[in-house]
Amino acid sequence: MDRIASATFSCPAISLSRVCRISPFGLNIKTNHRKRFSCRVAVASGETSARVVVDNELDLEHKKHDLLRAVQDTQRGLTATSDQRSIIEEALVTVEGFNGGEEIDPVKLDGTWRLQYTSAPDVVVLFEAASRLPFFQVGQVFQKFECRDRSDGGIIRNVVQWSLPSLLEEQEGATLVVTAKFDKVSSRNIYLQFEEISVRNININEQLQALIAPAILPRSFLSLQLLQFIRTFKAQIPVNATSPGRRSVGGLYYLSYLDNNMLLGRSVGGGGVFVFTKSQPLEL
Repeated sequence: MDRIASATFSCPAISLSRVCRISPFGLNIKTNHRKRFSCRVAVASGETSARVVVDNELDLEHKKHDLLRAVQDTQRGLTATSDQRSIIEEALVTVEGFNGGEEIDPVKLDGTWRLQYTSAPDVVVLFEAASRLPFFQVGQVFQKFECRDRSDGGIIRNVVQWSLPSLLEEQEGATLVVTAKFDKVSSRNIYLQFEEISVRNININEQLQALIAPAILPRSFLSLQLLQFIRTFKAQIPVNATSPGRRSVGGLYYLSYLDNNMLLGRSVGGGGVFVFTKSQPLEL
């Protein structure tokens, strides 16, 4: 290779587009300098691009991990101090910057997302009530998007699992579902129109079941019907517009980051931030 290089540069001064014949070992070899140079640059450029992509992906995963680590000791936002909120906001903004401006993919958005942290007052107040009231518990909180086959909007269900331990099973005694339609108003903003609030999936505890239908006595048709009614009970309250032609209660929601396992959102107008991770499908 050293002799080839030497022979190459000993050629008379010519343009790179010309072909120079050299015979370092008595062989007739045609060398096109422009092609060889271009090929080498392309390979190097491809390798560099691949390294950049890998480095960016690894950096992103580290930043996502930093965000989840920052929120893990805040009880989903209930006990977050001002210092913790500042650290969380900084970590959140860093993750948001990785795909800022990209169009939200409805296929990725579709599914169930588990809440890890929020500063939204209307959600934090539930956690506060559970911390103060011994007879009230709040379990997992989810957002469930149904939009896989649509690019202009879909359905979103805010799901809160809660319980009255003296009557219902722990954590998942009942489910509160707030259903809204959403319309896509820009690449990242969606507008929510709330339609219904419902309570469903009531699971009474063993003590109450025994009171309704004692295990030591034959269960009557009436007691069995009562148990079945409780299990299948669903209370629905529609949320309608106050007057014809006006939108129902709703709000603007900014989806600031989305990938296969993390969703970040901001309620526009100072309504708080949300950190979600992908969860198993939730049947309602």
